[in-house]
Amino acid sequence: MPFMKRWMMLPLLVATFACSGGVPDGVGQKLAELSASVPDAPGTVAELSGSALLEEVTAQGPYLGFDTSIYPGDEAMRSWREHAGYDWVGLYLPAPCHKDDSWRGKRETLEAMGWGIAVIYVGQQTWGRTPRAGARVPSGATCATNLVTAATGRADATDAIARAAAEGFLPGTAIFLDIEHMNAVPDAMREYYVAWTERLLDDGRYRPAYYAHTRNAQTVYADVRAVFDRRGIAGDPPFWIAGGSDFGRDRSPEDVGHQFAAVWQGLLDTWERHDAVRLPIDVNVAAVPSPSSAQFVGD
Repeated sequence: MPFMKRWMMLPLLVATFACSGGVPDGVGQKLAELSASVPDAPGTVAELSGSALLEEVTAQGPYLGFDTSIYPGDEAMRSWREHAGYDWVGLYLPAPCHKDDSWRGKRETLEAMGWGIAVIYVGQQTWGRTPRAGARVPSGATCATNLVTAATGRADATDAIARAAAEGFLPGTAIFLDIEHMNAVPDAMREYYVAWTERLLDDGRYRPAYYAHTRNAQTVYADVRAVFDRRGIAGDPPFWIAGGSDFGRDRSPEDVGHQFAAVWQGLLDTWERHDAVRLPIDVNVAAVPSPSSAQFVGD
């Protein structure tokens, strides 16, 4: 199974929380004690981390996060970490439908500031059209409706893996495939994200995760759940759900209406100002303080 067990992630959990200063009261000492015991009793540690430790950590949530298309700059991110009350931020990998590379090379900087991270890869989109197999694609295009195919899904997954590795993300990190809102999910899109999923699972370094609108989320979930079932993988991949109603910064992700939701993006296209730094953002709540981090991996 490509997913790393929780007990393998405990030393990483200790190190990450130590850098971020985000350890809930009493959890840091428990983490250190469990981490030290890993070589002697991994089975016991796995049981404790699954049933008690991570529950204790996630019980401190929800954890606020924001995403914005262009990197705001180091000073802005440092200021918001200190004054805005957000725990994590979306980090965009350069991708077919997100050419901006301003987030490139910022993983280490953000982690040193104490930010949790959600890794985002904006793959192919339908843009309200129906993909047509064999139809013409403009010369040089990397983002087009007619590129929504299984073959492109595999190629884009390979690209996402390479870009995440180049940023130094640890094995087990979740990469959220951005699938924008569709009135209906065409078969070509379903083939695209299923192929993307299978390629990540075959490679084994990173976990497939998904950003989807609440209208499309159940379809996407059922399709990738079937892939997981065929491979004997019990745990659900992380889902980041956009839309819904009655969003609040104190709500749990599942309140969007999907039990499998790990993140809820409930406030879109707004502006906020903190410590004289004003940014265009989407506002999210997550079950964990760093949605992509390898430290939060199921059995």
